[in-house]
Amino acid sequence: MQLATSTAQHNVQERVGGEMLSFAEIISALSFAIDLTEGAVPGHAVRCCIMGMRIAREFGLPADQLPSLYYALLLKDAGCSNNAARMCQIVGGDDRQVKNGVKMVDWTKPHKPSLSAIRLLWHEVLPGASIRAKLGRIVQIALTQHKNNQEMITLRCERGAEIARKLGLSSLAAEAIRGLDEHWDGSGYPDRIRYEAIPLLARILAVAQHLDVFACERTPEVALEVLRERSGSWFDPAIVRVAQTLAREQKLWTDCLPSDDANATRELVIRLQPNAADGIYAEEIDRICEAFADVVDAKSPFTYRHSMGVAEVAQEIAKELALPDQRCQLVRRAALLHDLGKLAVPNTILDKTSNLSPEEWAVVVEHPRLTREILERIKPFESMAVIAGAHHERLDGSGYPMKLRGDDLCLEARLIAVADFYRALTEDRPYRGGIPHEDAIAILRSQAHALDETCIDALERARRPNGHAKREAVRAAGTLKAEAALTV
Repeated sequence: MQLATSTAQHNVQERVGGEMLSFAEIISALSFAIDLTEGAVPGHAVRCCIMGMRIAREFGLPADQLPSLYYALLLKDAGCSNNAARMCQIVGGDDRQVKNGVKMVDWTKPHKPSLSAIRLLWHEVLPGASIRAKLGRIVQIALTQHKNNQEMITLRCERGAEIARKLGLSSLAAEAIRGLDEHWDGSGYPDRIRYEAIPLLARILAVAQHLDVFACERTPEVALEVLRERSGSWFDPAIVRVAQTLAREQKLWTDCLPSDDANATRELVIRLQPNAADGIYAEEIDRICEAFADVVDAKSPFTYRHSMGVAEVAQEIAKELALPDQRCQLVRRAALLHDLGKLAVPNTILDKTSNLSPEEWAVVVEHPRLTREILERIKPFESMAVIAGAHHERLDGSGYPMKLRGDDLCLEARLIAVADFYRALTEDRPYRGGIPHEDAIAILRSQAHALDETCIDALERARRPNGHAKREAVRAAGTLKAEAALTV
């Protein structure tokens, strides 16, 4: 879809101000971004939410705890990006595939590895390496499994709870997310607590997650069979019985099977929200955008604070161009969320120190499209989706993923493209160190055929010592290849 400048500028002005928005609508849509981190079938979080809420109501969960459970189910994986780089480092392979696969195996008994666990490791550990190297790494993983589990799950769960608190959710919701990977018999993590010491909401989350993962990878029947097998070890037997009862009565899987339309499932989730009368005003969206920017940036040590940094630079440019407050606000939010789609890029690519292969590049090119698709699920975010999804487009048509040109790109999209490129140049990357401000501006100017000169001029003015922001003192380490910066 290509937008003329006039149409794009009109879209930028709509659905802003004091309009009441639904918190559930925003969070349920952004949960699709979190699904990317786990390599899950799109809609994993919303399907879990439906099943978890059905189980909770059948179980008799007090009504005042239902809102906490509802948002914990949608955000249970919010901390998953925080351990992606470490997972990649341990296995030497695709962190997303390992995370998705590990949910299918019993990893609590390293001395008795299952055939499925061995297959997973053999396929994902050091792909392309020699048999000797793969065997050596697998043995190392087995010997340090409990230590690795403790580290990885603690990183995930504590970060997820932190995100929940940042979004203003209750302590019940945060504790549920933190306790997601605890097991009924004490074999889970991070605290290895058991029985009723595990928060009740966390026990419901664990069952709902298991059901959807196995239904997606196997069948609903297998999901229920394995649930029965792990009752009393992984899962609370009382909650398992409730799930089994709902399944027998054909009330568990209705409208939330992997084969069901994900958008229709999300609409059902929105209708199920316990506090449907509650909402948030548009000006309160900032904390949501900031929280999800944190989720994206946590995926790689080389993108730490990248989204926030792009938002800061974009705001400086917008103010220098004297854009109205509403447009400055829109620019900041789009900049914060511009890299949502990067959650689908494995860390084997994000953190790679050498040139990308054509296959790897094809994965990278898709991330702006995914960003746009996720944000378009939120109707008031349509303008933001167009702007954020165009941050790698270029005026001469050399960008990606849609090869847009000139008038197809509104000012806000051009502005964020400059801010993103500038931050990519001045930040450290796996293949080089960050470069000084003056050199970054020089490189931006060398790309004047592709980037908006008005925005570059505004950035240079804003970052002078007497401009809107202090000049960054970033020192380079290594040799810059300008084209390499464009890959991220």
